[in-house]
Amino acid sequence: MNKPNPSWYKQIWSLNIQDSSWVEHTNSEVDFIIDIMNLSGTERILDLACGFGRHAIELSKRGYSVVGVDITPDYIKEALRISSREKLNANFICTDLRNVSFKNEFDIVLNMADGAIGYLENDAENLKIFDVIATALKTGGRHFMNICNAEHAEMHFPKRNWDIGETELSLPEFHWDKETRRMLYGGWSLKFGELAEKPRFEEFAPHSSIRLYSLNEIADIFKSRQMVIKNTFGKFDKSIPASSKEMQLLIYSQKL
Repeated sequence: MNKPNPSWYKQIWSLNIQDSSWVEHTNSEVDFIIDIMNLSGTERILDLACGFGRHAIELSKRGYSVVGVDITPDYIKEALRISSREKLNANFICTDLRNVSFKNEFDIVLNMADGAIGYLENDAENLKIFDVIATALKTGGRHFMNICNAEHAEMHFPKRNWDIGETELSLPEFHWDKETRRMLYGGWSLKFGELAEKPRFEEFAPHSSIRLYSLNEIADIFKSRQMVIKNTFGKFDKSIPASSKEMQLLIYSQKL
């Protein structure tokens, strides 16, 4: 696979992802977060790289005060539209995560569906997201993220991974750049009820390049920011531990 433009993360997003199969998991993912973090309903939550607000809006519907941040104007416009219509206690800000300046303000910070972790141009820029996380949290505040696992990528990429939803079949393809420790991702989706056509090569060409991290790397990054890992999982399932066998890496941490 060829490498996409380093600023790909500013350009590729559209509201078409609202129909993606993985969006259907939003409610169960929120259930999982509330359960494993033992949330009471009073916590103030910051959702980084919130997309069109699917997790933030669901949390707000359940009574939480939520702030969502994303770089894509169409996503923030849609999140604001929904939250206004539903009269939710949620606010959404359109900006690059590196511009966020919250300090000791939030009980919970989330980076869901990658949450832009590893998306930026180089390692130094990517570490700035972890600075934002640690700075935004109150003392004792907690963080949750789900990212792709570098150890799995090293052992199992390249691979293809079907995801069958209610409205479409998603056909992602993953490759691994060992030197940069980046996942190259492309893919194609097939809408149910529509006439299928053979995908063009450019539809499988990578549209993203994401720096992946191992659990040990994340632990070291957090340690230097006065944070400690409390628990890890390989899926949104408490019975499945994090391991190189699982593509997902879910990490629950706390600020000391």
